[in-house]
Amino acid sequence: MNIDMIRAAAARLNGHARRTPLLNSPFIDDIAGRRVWIKPECLQHTGSFKYRGAWSALSALDADTRAKGVIAFSSGNHAQGVALAAAQHDVPSVIIMPADAPALKLANTRALGAEVITYDRATEDRDAIGDRLAAERGLTLIKPFDEPQVIAGQGTVGLEIAADAKAQGIKTADVLVCCGGGGLTSGIALALEADAPGLRARPAEPEGFDDVKRSLAVGTIQRNDRTSGNICDAIITPAPGQLTFPIMHRLCGPGLAVSEDEALQAVAQAFLRLKLVAEPGGAVALAAALSRKDEIEGDDVIVVISGGNVDAPIFARALAGLV
Repeated sequence: MNIDMIRAAAARLNGHARRTPLLNSPFIDDIAGRRVWIKPECLQHTGSFKYRGAWSALSALDADTRAKGVIAFSSGNHAQGVALAAAQHDVPSVIIMPADAPALKLANTRALGAEVITYDRATEDRDAIGDRLAAERGLTLIKPFDEPQVIAGQGTVGLEIAADAKAQGIKTADVLVCCGGGGLTSGIALALEADAPGLRARPAEPEGFDDVKRSLAVGTIQRNDRTSGNICDAIITPAPGQLTFPIMHRLCGPGLAVSEDEALQAVAQAFLRLKLVAEPGGAVALAAALSRKDEIEGDDVIVVISGGNVDAPIFARALAGLV
């Protein structure tokens, strides 16, 4: 992985991905005790940054390989990104999703034209299912984070952050990133290293599922004891990736972890102050900026809201906390 791959992905994404802005709210600044700049990837196609990596990976395949179709496994956001990118390339897609994934994500993935196969994440191995189907059908597996072209696509978020931070005169800041397996975090970290070395990526995760935070603290990959049972489903993975962890270990600052209630409060504040719809897993970085302010340094902090595919009952629960 290198910056050249990220720049090449940016060129392929040009005219396809949305270039999301940096947003600011004085009300959120007041809660955080510093300026908070929000990168709303919840406004990206399919409602999350995952479209970037999906398009990057599909567009990098040779035409013959791509025409046979692709397969992916995901709790929902990568699923939708791959489904849309495959449809736009006019190739078939098969998506393996946990049976307990949010109903909206399951429905959207099917609506985008993908064949959806569900599995029990507590008892079945999604990697094994993906490997078997890929071999049987001749499909190319597009991994959700531990894949160079996916990381390159996610890294384009970092290129945009670097450019917009420079335009705002921000020379030093922590960049808080919602983190599952580390594709987005490692891609952003590589882009910042090249284009904005004063900005430092830091992963944010749910409490109890903070494998990246623990891995960074000890220097070796740590695993989560569970892979379900939290409303931040979008960023729950067993462990950091073999490709992503060395990048994060070299470039990222300490991890941050937030509670479910703090994630829901961040969902509510994003809607109340910026009219953004965020899912809990996509809001943990904002939650960290608001509730872990003593663990952050500097006058500015940049936050990535990574996804907005939230089921209505969860969104209503978050907004009810404003009353």
